Amino acid sequence: MHDNNKIKIAVVGAGLVGAGWAIVFARSGCNVRVFDENVQIRNNFLKEIEKRLIELKSFNLIESWQETIGKISVYDDISETVDGVHYVQESVFEDISSKEDIFKVLDTICKEEVVIGSSSSGIPGSKFTENLVYGHRCLVAHPVNPPYLIPLVEIVPTPWTTSLAVDYTWNLMKLVGQEPIRIGKEIEGFILNRLQGALLNEAWALYDEGYASLEDIDKTVSQGLGLRWSFMGPFKTIHLNAPGGVSDYASRLSSLYFSIAKSRTNPKPWNKELVDKVEVDLSKELPITSLKDGQNDRDKSLMKLISFMSKHKAKK
Repeated sequence: MHDNNKIKIAVVGAGLVGAGWAIVFARSGCNVRVFDENVQIRNNFLKEIEKRLIELKSFNLIESWQETIGKISVYDDISETVDGVHYVQESVFEDISSKEDIFKVLDTICKEEVVIGSSSSGIPGSKFTENLVYGHRCLVAHPVNPPYLIPLVEIVPTPWTTSLAVDYTWNLMKLVGQEPIRIGKEIEGFILNRLQGALLNEAWALYDEGYASLEDIDKTVSQGLGLRWSFMGPFKTIHLNAPGGVSDYASRLSSLYFSIAKSRTNPKPWNKELVDKVEVDLSKELPITSLKDGQNDRDKSLMKLISFMSKHKAKK
């Protein structure tokens, strides 16, 4: 895997995540074949990709949007899509039965040596690859949306995934400019969503119990925690937040965090009444009819941040 122009990738499932993956692979020079069962999605796919690529070019995050889109082809037949490819990225609906169905098909039509990665956000791969003939080449390669702006990829093997398949996927992700991490064994939600879930559950609880408004809770992250977290993780953050490093930090604050953890021994689901209340508050700032505009604004902000950080790294 050295000459990206010779690498053929199949993206199966062409929604938001699949489209993001297509850009990731094509941007790096790979030849990308895209398939989706939905005819309308297939017909509109390249138009949607073109919009995103033009935006990326406006922030100098790709060299040529025309060259990138030229690397992407949309197929009407799944067998033709995967014929002769080196890797398959599945991005269908986040549902066990949907993933079981598509993996059974892929297991039949893909050559045995072709690694198949799933974009599953939290469902372990063992839930939908257990009864496959060639399940040893299947794993989870979970991206963050949109993957062409946020590079992290969680590589999660099943109990029967070979180390060869894990290594291949890790190397491929590095080759196309992503930042893969290896998860040692399966766990529901993987790493990213377990960390995100801990923060989300506490945010919902704090709001539900009347400690702060949605705006102030969001601001605590965007104007507080998130500023450091945009370039360093939680362990490095606390290591730098005490004169004697992480041991000093733990001696000062571990009892506080333990006490906080014990206070949430009876977690509650996000019930409909609470969700409706949150939606009303959020809609004052961002009505549901403006979600698309909000997503575009989010992506532009990410592009500005990535562009700035890239220039900063280049000056070091």
